[in-house]
Amino acid sequence: MSELLQQAPSLGNTLWFILAAVVLLVILLGFVTYAIYFERKVIGWMQLRIGPNRVGPLGLLQTVADVTKLLIKEDTRPKNADRALFTLAPILAYAPAFGVLAVMPFTESIQFADLGIGLLYYIALSGITVLGVITAGWASNNKYSLIGGLRSAAQMISYEVPLVMSVVGVVLLTGSMNLREIVEAQRDLWNIIPQFLGFAVFIIAAQAELNRTPFDLPEAESELVSGYHVEYSGFRFAMFMLAEYVYMFGMATLITVLFLGGWLPIIPALDFIPGIVWFVLKFSAYVFLQFWLRATMPRMRADTLMSFAWKVLLPVALVNILLTAVIVSYQQGMF
Repeated sequence: MSELLQQAPSLGNTLWFILAAVVLLVILLGFVTYAIYFERKVIGWMQLRIGPNRVGPLGLLQTVADVTKLLIKEDTRPKNADRALFTLAPILAYAPAFGVLAVMPFTESIQFADLGIGLLYYIALSGITVLGVITAGWASNNKYSLIGGLRSAAQMISYEVPLVMSVVGVVLLTGSMNLREIVEAQRDLWNIIPQFLGFAVFIIAAQAELNRTPFDLPEAESELVSGYHVEYSGFRFAMFMLAEYVYMFGMATLITVLFLGGWLPIIPALDFIPGIVWFVLKFSAYVFLQFWLRATMPRMRADTLMSFAWKVLLPVALVNILLTAVIVSYQQGMF
């Protein structure tokens, strides 16, 4: 009996975390559904088109209908594909995208796991997705899919270097990789101001990590039919699409936490507004930026994309680290 009583608290915590994970998954599915809807609407407005307006009031059920159609489609598999890897690839692409959200602090009280190295956890886990993309390109036994997978691997690995370097300045200023502490350190001044160089590098590299316009070469329909997931259909293709938008959710959350003060208000006088409202507003501003860029910018060339990462973003990120180190050393009276 005593053993059961000792196990009860841990069992309760386990059930609570499972329930919270299910709630987060439902929120993510809702976000993906209506992020796609608003993306199509925003792009339509910017390009003087109507956008979805047929299914449901104001077209609000159009994405629901599209996803339903996608899920009930036949799940085809190429005859010469590697069956095990072909099945594993979508899971490798999606699971890290969901897992990184475990350490994200949405408010002072809404967070799954408060890790001391939360930022490092995000960077390490998100790097696994490239394995899913490469696996999909290889396992499909399709030359267009393989080219898309190789492009994506080169792009994501190249831009991950300046992405990581750009947040070193934030870590130096804060003295911590705990995401909650990084937010609390911005009560007087958001990091976007002292770390503007790092922010600029981060937001560009993040665009490439997400494979979004103008860095959407791995999914260049005009060249590669559809890129690394060209042979996928039905539910497996939906997982790749879901992973892309869940990563957009994760990246918007990370940028809000690192550079935009998380749940903190613009000025202390507005502290009466709930933190979650501020978080959602900042989060939504970045998501809108994604739609704006897709509506207005052309796709970059492959050689230009790679040289931009190594010859422009990486040196700028290193300069930002140097300047931040000098400033922090000066503030601590080291010289």
